[in-house]
Amino acid sequence: MQVVVLKLDVHCEKTKQKAMSTVCCLSGVNSVEVKDGKLTVTGEIDAYMIVKKLKKICHTEFISVGPVKEPEKKKPDDPKKPETKPPDVIYHYVPPCPPYYHNFNGCYNEDPNACVTS
Repeated sequence: MQVVVLKLDVHCEKTKQKAMSTVCCLSGVNSVEVKDGKLTVTGEIDAYMIVKKLKKICHTEFISVGPVKEPEKKKPDDPKKPETKPPDVIYHYVPPCPPYYHNFNGCYNEDPNACVTS
């Protein structure tokens, strides 16, 4: 992978779009970006072919050609921090309330010798 930065003499938006579409159609191009008259192309590309195609559209100059800068890898922390153990949790057991039994004898009459008819 390499990055090619080119200077373009672009005076209108139409020419800028035409240059971008021309570069995007080339094989091996991963990304194309235009800022302040500079065209940045990233990918497995031939810088000479890009300039050859763009010179038909507008005046083009090389600024730089080089490998893609990889993002810096984060270095692991050498001093190991002691592992903090969470405090032990103490659970209190609360027994449930005993069920309430209501003693019900069915029918309640004041006179136990009363006659029941069905």
